Amino acid sequence: MTSGITRIALFGNDGLEKAHSVATRLYADAARFGMELFEPENDDFTADIVVCLGGDGTFLDVAGKVGAKEIPILGINIGHLGFLVSYSEEDLRSLLKDVRNGQFEVTNHNVLEVSSDDLELRGYPFALNEVAILKHDVSSMINISASVDGEFLTTYMADGLIVGTPTGSTAYSLSVGGPVIVPMLDAMVLTPVAPHSLNMRPLVIGGDAVVELNVKSRSGSFLISLDGRSHGYRDDVRLKVRKADYKVKVVTHGGRSFFSSLRDKLMWGMPTYGRR
Repeated sequence: MTSGITRIALFGNDGLEKAHSVATRLYADAARFGMELFEPENDDFTADIVVCLGGDGTFLDVAGKVGAKEIPILGINIGHLGFLVSYSEEDLRSLLKDVRNGQFEVTNHNVLEVSSDDLELRGYPFALNEVAILKHDVSSMINISASVDGEFLTTYMADGLIVGTPTGSTAYSLSVGGPVIVPMLDAMVLTPVAPHSLNMRPLVIGGDAVVELNVKSRSGSFLISLDGRSHGYRDDVRLKVRKADYKVKVVTHGGRSFFSSLRDKLMWGMPTYGRR
């Protein structure tokens, strides 16, 4: 439980028309409960809590803006499939009242940091879901030699390699055959993307591990994608991926667990055949 919430930063996906109507309702409720609701002009802001309007993509973008501030983020799902955004429009009636009274829970989610002594990385070097090393040229694979805590693991010949968090296990990693991992576990998963050998399987390792990657490509370049933010780099470089020294705090709906989200959003237990 958390209480004393009076200052709320609001972020939304401007591409969603519904975001404007939801924001209007939130401003009205904030005024009614004596709370300050504002839209930050830049990343230099302070707040007791952050409210995010959109889907998981919007949530990831907002998590980057919050960064190491460790301000709890509450996601209202007005987009598509969302594991990080646990509230819906149906919750709006009592949402800010519950926030004001501290009637919510916060879970801590690991973040990954990527670094390199061989090149200067562009953009924000942190990811809540995954760090993906991907081929730049559509016609050829890349070679990624991987070591864990200084011990050589293997060389992946593939379209890429995903180093993911438990939070990201239901995102890109899942789409290429990775396992679902309960978000609160202290772990990472290495998931190859279209590997040349069918023996290459996803591998779950400890959350405190340091993953070192040496990337080589026929095209001379490759991509680093952090939660979908991609930049191209020259190859034959070494990268390190490790757990960041801060966490993302996610506000969770008291009536919805991770397992219920799996059932609802992945339709577990639903029949996959037609009725006669």
